[in-house]
Amino acid sequence: MSIQTINPFTGKKIKEFEQHNITDINISISKAEECFKQWRNTSFARRKELMLNVAKILKERNKKYGEILTLEMGKPISQAVAEIEKCALVAEYYAENAETILKEERIITDASESYVRFDPLGVILAVMPWNFPFWQVFRFASPALMAGNTCLLKHASNVPMSALAIEEIFNDAGFPEGAFKTLLIGSDLVEKIIDNPIVKAVTLTGSEDAGKKVASCAGKNLKKVVLELGGSDPFIVLNDADIEVAAEAAVKGRLINNGESCIASKRFIVEAKIYELFRDAFRLKFKNVKIGDPMDYQTELGPIARKDLLIELDAQVKRSIEMGASVVTGGEVLDLEGYFYSPTILDNLKPGMPAYDDEIFGPVASLINAEDENDVLRIANSSEFGLGASIWTNNITRAKEIAAEIESGSVFINGNVKSDPRLPFGGVKKSGFGRELSHYGIKEFVNIKSVWIK
Repeated sequence: MSIQTINPFTGKKIKEFEQHNITDINISISKAEECFKQWRNTSFARRKELMLNVAKILKERNKKYGEILTLEMGKPISQAVAEIEKCALVAEYYAENAETILKEERIITDASESYVRFDPLGVILAVMPWNFPFWQVFRFASPALMAGNTCLLKHASNVPMSALAIEEIFNDAGFPEGAFKTLLIGSDLVEKIIDNPIVKAVTLTGSEDAGKKVASCAGKNLKKVVLELGGSDPFIVLNDADIEVAAEAAVKGRLINNGESCIASKRFIVEAKIYELFRDAFRLKFKNVKIGDPMDYQTELGPIARKDLLIELDAQVKRSIEMGASVVTGGEVLDLEGYFYSPTILDNLKPGMPAYDDEIFGPVASLINAEDENDVLRIANSSEFGLGASIWTNNITRAKEIAAEIESGSVFINGNVKSDPRLPFGGVKKSGFGRELSHYGIKEFVNIKSVWIK
């Protein structure tokens, strides 16, 4: 079987790759294990040197790799280049901070001496998604490698060029053979890899269903797993917010990455007093978004990544409308060559509708009228997901009180939800468990070992 790159802007096949077979996989796993034996004892100074090489390569080749992202999944080129540059930041963060974060921690006990070590686990498998093809991988690989682990990547099947480019970066940076390896395989072989005793842990960013399967297999094998799954992030607009500022941010929050982001704002929960004013401002700005060729630096909204995802998105919108939702703007597949969907706002939403309950992956905003602050919080927490949330208001004290009650992995006040190498990232409820980034993320795949001496 083969893995293909299909350009979502044209719907045409760009390149085809042969999948790795089970023999190829086992060879890669063995090489990763052999590499780990010496990589775990490599000095932090040497690891830092190589990881800074990675950052340098990413900066120098930002346009080259950005174009690969855009070609494979339709991300507007300006956002694609920014993604590559952000990968350089996370590489630099862990290069500069890993040694300090993982320094032995001295603890006063009844022993003559006691301390905590942070030792690498071994070979780690990453199962990664197509929507941020470079960022999702580098935010895993940078801390994992700096901690002394080796990495195997099973990337989404529609971004093989990105997957191979990432392996190229680590090789060109001087990492030893086996430190990072891309496996061009389908999801059907993931369980076999997790079953392999050499593989010590697994991390997945993806759908709820994929998370369940990987967590089940990891659990069966008693292996550590970190999951970053879907999100239906609330974008809360309180009645004292600056409506124009909030509406402008709402457009960016919903349409970032063509709306195909776990932390994109999805449910726009607005207090009744300003609901109509916000809706009108939001609609006007949504209608003026520039749609087109994602390789054009002026484009703000490109195509949906795959045809099947476009069909699924349209079905979710149509079903919501059939159940009583109203179209404020958009609501249809665009008559263009590629996989384009119109920027859409729905309101009159109720529980049970896909646009109210489900994660909508695409440029579709769900606008929900809340009676008051208590109703805002009730609606925000009614989702099965809990990844991120944003609150828009001029009353920071009030916003902090609401933030304390919101069930999510992060809350941003007067800013759109984003990931930052310095802050932990992850979710609660059906958005997964475990954390990436910051000092919390690098400690997910280490053995936190106590040493007691008398």
